[in-house]
Amino acid sequence: MENNSAFDSFELQLTDSAKQFLRETAKWGRFLSIVGYVVIGLMVLGAFAMFALGGAMESLAGGMGGGMMAMGGTALGIIYLLIALLYFFPVMYLYKFSTKTLAAFNNNNTEQLTDAFENLKSHYKFVGILTAIVLGIYALFFILGLFAALAAF
Repeated sequence: MENNSAFDSFELQLTDSAKQFLRETAKWGRFLSIVGYVVIGLMVLGAFAMFALGGAMESLAGGMGGGMMAMGGTALGIIYLLIALLYFFPVMYLYKFSTKTLAAFNNNNTEQLTDAFENLKSHYKFVGILTAIVLGIYALFFILGLFAALAAF
């Protein structure tokens, strides 16, 4: 004897309002992702500017501590590139969600809508994991700060 739930035969359907909400969400998601790509481009340009600025500082200082300034510019450039790389993935997932959602509604294609939701899931998963990591780093710095404050007494 099988135990069939009432939900086994349940089919989820989107109302016209839900479809309109998804379309609008996809349009805003596409806008935000395009802005995100522009910001990533500016961050990469900023990173190269930091590399160039570090080299210019070294040549201006004429070897008197300029190497330290160049290392600072290089370090900032590397940090900018790493942040741009981290920012790229959630922006990419958001863009894919947006374009696939709009295409799914234009083509009335359930498979495209499923792919769109997979990208939305990946977007939120990436942001959630990154948030957990950052909160962990904040907690570690807080604990280290407490130990440093206690050691100062």
